[in-house]
Amino acid sequence: LAVGADGTVRPEETYSAILRNKARLVYESIGAWLMGTGPLPDLVRTTPGLEEQVKLQQEATTRLQGHRQLSGAITIDSIEPQAIIKGDKIVDIVAQQRNAARDLIEELMIAANTTAASILGSRNAPAIRRVVRQPRRWDGIVIVAKEFGTTLPTQPDGRALADFLAVRRGADPDRFPDLSLRIVKLLGPGEYVLDRAGPEDDEAHFGLGVAKYVHSTAPNRRYADLINQRLLKATDASGQLPYTDAELEEIAAHCTEREAHAHQIERAMRKRLAAVALVDRVGQTFDAVVTGKSEKGTYVRVLGPPVEGRLMQGYETVDVGAKLRVKLTHVDERKGYIDFAAA
Repeated sequence: LAVGADGTVRPEETYSAILRNKARLVYESIGAWLMGTGPLPDLVRTTPGLEEQVKLQQEATTRLQGHRQLSGAITIDSIEPQAIIKGDKIVDIVAQQRNAARDLIEELMIAANTTAASILGSRNAPAIRRVVRQPRRWDGIVIVAKEFGTTLPTQPDGRALADFLAVRRGADPDRFPDLSLRIVKLLGPGEYVLDRAGPEDDEAHFGLGVAKYVHSTAPNRRYADLINQRLLKATDASGQLPYTDAELEEIAAHCTEREAHAHQIERAMRKRLAAVALVDRVGQTFDAVVTGKSEKGTYVRVLGPPVEGRLMQGYETVDVGAKLRVKLTHVDERKGYIDFAAA
């Protein structure tokens, strides 16, 4: 695909090819170099043409990002904790930081997936689309925005939401991940749906700033991507499609269900890993922020290490967004329970 100066994608095509990797790069070192906070990595310096290639990709990324933002793409910062393991012991939990290298890969994958959807559409072929149809709780998002003095339209508006989030990210970067989490929950999960041949049932992906979107870049780990790659390959050769609409609809529903189940397992394991990392730190105090409060309980996120737990004592006078000191009072590694009290 070719990226124009305004970030639009111009001529696009797909074909079978053999890919040869010239280098295995690391997000942290490449990101630091691209942001001007680190040196040129040795592997980039010693591989002919690689520095120019990465800089070209960064220019394409900048153009693509600009175009999607104008189209209503929202920016979300999530905290993705990772366990630090030494030997057979979890010694710490750290947050995976966004940087220019991760943004580059994310933007190019979105571009590739959007292009794959466009190509299948131009060939009048079906596909398994990835969509967030409309926010599950736009009324809730409007209420959250009002907490910060912003009035959003009564009907879902991706551009207005994107502008609100951009302002909050600049105003309070420490609490922006927690705001992001609230918005993500109100938006609701994405799902896989059958996109029949023709434009009649086309649905945009709310929040990405793109009109058509499929998953196609990771056929080694996502089944929907493998299906879409098979459809692309069949249409490359003008051959018979490998699936009927009924089969694609069944596969899409199955992929959505399995993804939801996988996310449940992932969340449960992250809680257990965090509990294991904190088992020897009962009695210590931490800086934290209140991330949720309901009839089920009050929850806080510790700023370092980035773990969440339930505030068991001292929750009566705090509200969502409040910063406070908390004391770790109890950990259950098997259940993933982490309990705090206001210090």
